[in-house]
Amino acid sequence: MDRKAAIREYKLGPRPMAVFQIRNTVNERVFVDSSINFPGKINRHKFQLNAGNHPVKDLQTDWKQFGEATFKFEILEEYSPSESAVDNAKEDLAALEALWLEKLTNDGVELYNERKLTREERLAMIAANNRGKF
Repeated sequence: MDRKAAIREYKLGPRPMAVFQIRNTVNERVFVDSSINFPGKINRHKFQLNAGNHPVKDLQTDWKQFGEATFKFEILEEYSPSESAVDNAKEDLAALEALWLEKLTNDGVELYNERKLTREERLAMIAANNRGKF
C-alpha cells in the first residue's frame, strides 16, 4: 500500500473510542475522560498540560510539579458501537465515563475530576438564578 492510500484509509476509517484515565503514579490520583477519538483527545490533554493551560488546575499543578514521566495514559474501556448506535456514541461514552467515575470513587481512588451536577441540580441552579431576573 502506498503512502497516499494509507493516509486516505486512516482518514476514512473509524476512530477508536474509549474511556481512559490519566494516572499520576506518584500520588495515584486519576483524571477520567472519554472520547469518540481518544488518541486525539490524549494528544489534546498532553498539549494543554505541556503548554501550562489545562482546564483542570490540580492536574496541571501536579503535571508541573512531578513531570510528564510520572503520568500514565491508560484505557479503562474501549467502545465499539453497533452500526445503529454510532449516532449515540457520545452519549454512550458519557454514560460509561460516569460509571467509571462512580466505580473509582467507590474504590477510594482520589480523582482530579470535579463531580458533575445531576440534571435536577442543574435545573435547580438555573431556577435559582432566574428568580432574581423577573
